[in-house]
Amino acid sequence: MTPRRQVVMAVTKMLSGMCTAGIALETGKWVRPVKEFTTVIRGDLTYTDKTIMRPFDIVDLPLIKPRPKLPHCEDWLCDFIGSRPTRVGVLEDRLDFLNKHSEPDAAGQILHAERSLALIGPTEVEAFFAQDSYTGKYNVRMRVPEMGERPVAVTDIKWRALGRQLLGSSESLILDSSAIRSRLGVERVFIALGLSRLHEGRHWPLVIGVHTWPDYEVNVDYDRL
Repeated sequence: MTPRRQVVMAVTKMLSGMCTAGIALETGKWVRPVKEFTTVIRGDLTYTDKTIMRPFDIVDLPLIKPRPKLPHCEDWLCDFIGSRPTRVGVLEDRLDFLNKHSEPDAAGQILHAERSLALIGPTEVEAFFAQDSYTGKYNVRMRVPEMGERPVAVTDIKWRALGRQLLGSSESLILDSSAIRSRLGVERVFIALGLSRLHEGRHWPLVIGVHTWPDYEVNVDYDRL
C-alpha cells in the first residue's frame, strides 16, 4: 500500500537543503519523502499558494515507491517535480495524535540505528541556544534523557527560529522543562527524533521536531535557519 496522506511531523534544516517527515494517516507509520539524486530544498516544500510546509499540516504527497536502507528504513521516493505536495488541512486533535503516536521505548531503537524516525514524550528536557557574536555561528541543542546525557543537535526550523527570538542580543540561553513550559505557556513537550545521513563515519542522532501542547507561535525567517 502506498501511503499518500500524512501529518507532517518535521520540517528541518540540513547541511545541504531541507528535510521533512511525517506519519501516514493510512498506516500510522513514519514516511520520509526523498528525491532520486538530489537533496530536498525549500521549493520542494512550498505549496502552490507560496506558503511553506509546517508541522501538523495534513499533506498529500506524490510518493512513488519505498526506498528503505537501514537505518533510514522510512524513506520513500517522491515526485516533487511533477506534482507538488498539497495541503488538505491542519490537524486539530494535536494532543490526541501526539499521545497516540509517541513510543516510550523508541529512543533506544534510534540510538542502535534500527530505525531513523520516532516520537517520544519525555518528562524532562533541557534546551540550549547559543549565538557566537564573532563568527555568527548559531547552535541549538537539546538534552533528552532518553538519548543520554550528551545534548543532541536540533534541526527543527521552527524551534531554531524560536531560539533566535528568545536569545535577542544575548549569546546563550539554557531552559529546563519548567522554563520551557512557563516561557511558551505550554503543558506538554513531545520530541521527534531522527538520524542524520552518514557524516564523519556515523549516523548522528537529531531532534527533528519539538512539538508542544498547546502550540507556540513564532515567525520563521527561512533565510536564517
